[in-house]
Amino acid sequence: MQQTIVVKIGSSSLTSDEGGLNRSKIIFFASELSRLHQQGYQVLLVTSGAVAAGFREMGYVLRPKSLHEKQAAASVGQALLMQAYHEAFAAHRLGVAQILLTRSDFSNRKRVHNASMTIEELLRRRIIPIINENDTVVVDELKFGDNDMLSALVANLVRARRLLILTDTDGLYTEDPRKNAEARRIERVAEIDENIYRIAGGSGSSVGTGGMRSKIEAARIAMRGGVPVFVGRVVEDGDLELAVNNTGKGTYFITSEHNLPMKKQWLGFHSFPVGRVTVDHGAETALVAGGRSLLPAGVTAVSGDFHPGDVVEVVNSDDQTIGRGVVNYSTWQLQAVAGLGTEEVQKRIEVQRIEVIHRDEWITLTAAKQLSE
Repeated sequence: MQQTIVVKIGSSSLTSDEGGLNRSKIIFFASELSRLHQQGYQVLLVTSGAVAAGFREMGYVLRPKSLHEKQAAASVGQALLMQAYHEAFAAHRLGVAQILLTRSDFSNRKRVHNASMTIEELLRRRIIPIINENDTVVVDELKFGDNDMLSALVANLVRARRLLILTDTDGLYTEDPRKNAEARRIERVAEIDENIYRIAGGSGSSVGTGGMRSKIEAARIAMRGGVPVFVGRVVEDGDLELAVNNTGKGTYFITSEHNLPMKKQWLGFHSFPVGRVTVDHGAETALVAGGRSLLPAGVTAVSGDFHPGDVVEVVNSDDQTIGRGVVNYSTWQLQAVAGLGTEEVQKRIEVQRIEVIHRDEWITLTAAKQLSE
C-alpha cells in the first residue's frame, strides 16, 4: 500500500530576502519531493508564497497590508508560483495540479468530499497536487491565517503517513536560540501542552504570516487526526528523505491516536458552530471521560440561534470549550428544558431524540489545547 506524505513549504522558504520568488529554491524543493515520489510515496505539496511572489510584480516596494492589495498580489503571484513549480517538476518528468481551497470548502461536507476525490484521482494518476489557500477570494474572518493549519487539515483529509512542515528553523527550542546560546532543541513531543505553547512564542518572519506557534497548532490538529508531524529545515540534498525517516533536522510530534473518521474530522476541525451550550461538571465528565451523550439535565445555559442538525459549541462552568456536537434541539426547546430530567422533558416538549447531543455526533476539544475524544 502506498504511503502519503504531505509537505508544507512556507513563504520564507520560497522567496528571496527582498520578497520575490526564488527560482533556485523552487528547483531544490521539486528535486527533494521528486526523490520521495520516485521511492513510491504519494506526495502532496501545500505551498505558501503567492502574495510574496506577486507583490513585486505589482510594483509594491513592501509586502502589502490591505486585503484588496494582498488579494491582487496573490492573483499575480499564484500564476508565477505554479509556472515555477510546473517547470521545476517537469525536469523530473512529473506533472502538477493546482488546488485552491478556503476554510469554507472544508466546512461544507460535500465540497470537502469533492476535494478529497479530486486529490485521490490525481495521486492515482501520479500527479502531484499543489495546494494553496485561495487568497484572491477569501475574507479575513475565514482565512486560515497561514498554510500551516491548511496543511494539517489536508493531512487529516488524506490520512497521511506524516506531515512535514518545512520552515527556516531546525525545530522547536526550549528558548529562542538567537538570544540564548544555551537553548536546546526538543527532539520529540508526545503531548502539546501549555508549556509547549509558551515555548513556541509569537510571530515569524516578515515574508510569511506564520510563526512557530501556528506550526504547533497545526501539529496539534494533525496529531489528533492520527498524523505524526515533523517541523524543521530542509536545506541540503537528501534532507527531506531524512525527515521522512525520523532523522531530520527538526522536531518530531508523535501521536498514538488513530485516524479520525471523516465525519469526526468535519465536526471537530471544519464545522462552524452556530450556538453555545454550557454544561455542569457532571455532564462535562460524562462527555469527556465517560463517552456518554449529553442530556438536558446537564445543561445550565444556552445561547445562539440553532436548530436540530446544527453544530454547537459546548463549554464548561469556567467558560472553557470542551467540544462540539450536532444538536437535536432548537434553541427555544433547549432553553425550556435545560436542567430537567428525561421524564419532565418529555412532558414539556416533543423532540425526535432525548439526547441534546448523541455521543456519535460529538467530538471533545479540551480547553487545554489538547484534543482528545
